[in-house]
Amino acid sequence: MPKSDKSFVKEITPQSEDFSRWYIDVIRRADLMDYAPVRGCIVFKPDGYALWEACQQELDRRFKETGHRNAYFPLFIPESFFQKEKEHVEGFNPELPWVTEAGGEKLEERLAVRPTSETIIGHMYAQWIQSYRDLPVLINQWANVVRWEKRTLPFLRTSEFLWQEGHTAHATAEEAIAETEQMLNIYTDFVENFLAIPVFKGQKTPLEKFAGAVSTYSIEALMKDGKALQAATSHYLGQNFAKGFEIQFLDKDNERKYVHTTSWGISTRILGALIMVHGDDRGLALPPKIAPTQVMIIPIGPQKERERVVTHAKDLLKRISKRNIRVQMDANEDTSPGWKFNEYEMRGIPIRLEVGPRDMDAGQVVLVRRDTGDKQAIAIDKLEETVEHLLTDIQQNMYRKAKQFAEENSRIAASFTELDDIIQNQRGFVLAGWCGDNVCELTIKEKTGATSRNIPFEPPTHLQTCVVCGSEAKHSVWYAKSY
Repeated sequence: MPKSDKSFVKEITPQSEDFSRWYIDVIRRADLMDYAPVRGCIVFKPDGYALWEACQQELDRRFKETGHRNAYFPLFIPESFFQKEKEHVEGFNPELPWVTEAGGEKLEERLAVRPTSETIIGHMYAQWIQSYRDLPVLINQWANVVRWEKRTLPFLRTSEFLWQEGHTAHATAEEAIAETEQMLNIYTDFVENFLAIPVFKGQKTPLEKFAGAVSTYSIEALMKDGKALQAATSHYLGQNFAKGFEIQFLDKDNERKYVHTTSWGISTRILGALIMVHGDDRGLALPPKIAPTQVMIIPIGPQKERERVVTHAKDLLKRISKRNIRVQMDANEDTSPGWKFNEYEMRGIPIRLEVGPRDMDAGQVVLVRRDTGDKQAIAIDKLEETVEHLLTDIQQNMYRKAKQFAEENSRIAASFTELDDIIQNQRGFVLAGWCGDNVCELTIKEKTGATSRNIPFEPPTHLQTCVVCGSEAKHSVWYAKSY
């Protein structure tokens, strides 16, 4: 092994030994991020930010196809804005960082560093919306937000993170609810079909809904350690913020009415989900649709054949790239082929192509799949078609594997004892009956450490009794320990 190889080859803690350690090892080893000098903050390194850029581009296209436009609102929000919607400020107050002075002088009013933008956007909408002709307002913003978390974990929970937040205003409740549902469906399709992560779709309980919302819908994903992660949310805010910020319009009947608003968002914590759903003891495993590099070509063979092999590899790169496949080649002589194989496998690149003099003479290349490890010889004249087919198959296979894992780790509990046993000893999602009383929900949280994830729109079964009090169940609810 060349000397330079030794400084890069590091062990990754097995998932079965310490999942949290495995997670940190993988994101550091794959060079996705680094720790910032400010507590709870991270630096997105180029390989990590490329994943977020891919999410941005895909979601932005979907948002614009449904009539939404991008705007940007200030990072600083006056304290008085938070007082206009009491439930909202109570929900966020423990996490709010405040600016109290600037330019050497104390501010007359404290400014919150944006935890979310409902308040300042509500203030602006009140000025922009005057008539039914101004509706609907369909705006999204890509931004950073700050929530001063006590416990942090890169990507999953950081003091500052990146996200998008959509904010819309409508003339009727029906239109606003339809918008809320539409955006949840967009998130579901994106997470399942682009990221290959299966989700549990439903409505949050009153205790778990967004502060200030009438109702919150969510999609929940299951990580390989059996914990849940909230992948995205969509909120119907009713007229709560409209009344707090006097967002009124003159309707067709010549009456002044309050608008109905929504908000919806997905953040960089989805990158944590991507890593934990698909990664294994070899490192990252990226679905082809999000992978910045889908194919890595590695020339191999003796030095005397190098020029011929590299020239041939460059020709293959040009051919594959013409199919709009994201392909790169590593012809670096300072690292060995073995190191490169391990490195790009660890970085999760879906397909590796090995090209050597014997392969050239045989009119073939060797193709290795990251998802299965399968290795096969591919005829040169069928290379582009084979790669295209395999990228589609890998995407589908990664979703199938994640779906199977989620189904195998989703269980039904008929009693509190059964619920507690599953949560403590098996983890995963547990469906249980709930009477609708907050006390029963809190009892589960306090005694098992699990939280309600959502009330599924299409539960696998309708349970009849509450697992806590034994009274008639109003809902069947998914519970899990979560990030």
